[in-house]
Amino acid sequence: MSMPDGMLRTMGKLNVPVYRLTRGRVMGKVGHAPVLLLTSIGRRSGQPRTAPVVFLADGANVIVIGSNAGNVREPAWSHNLKANVDAEVEIGSDRRLVSARVADGEERAELWRKMNAQYAGFDDYDERTSRDIAVFVLEPR
Repeated sequence: MSMPDGMLRTMGKLNVPVYRLTRGRVMGKVGHAPVLLLTSIGRRSGQPRTAPVVFLADGANVIVIGSNAGNVREPAWSHNLKANVDAEVEIGSDRRLVSARVADGEERAELWRKMNAQYAGFDDYDERTSRDIAVFVLEPR
């Protein structure tokens, strides 16, 4: 069973200010997996939208997965990145401008394995939903 949408939104709203206030020392991990703040431009509103997201550092790139905890709906930030690839990530007190692309094929499979090794929930999320979960590569701009 996936987490209710309202609970995810509430957690996200609390996470962002606490993360920023503490520079990621609080709310900066889910289990052992690090969390960043991803700011994308709302595809409908045109306004900046910030969401906490588990990530994997992969060289200069940052990897994020649009799992939405296995919900049948894709997270809003995933839709936003597909509509506008320019975004910003905050990792602790470090802010970076990035450009997003969706990984596919063998690259997607390899990044999925790496992410799941760091946070085993992704395979569970994949089993909960019938949609294809996007794996994003966030490259420095």
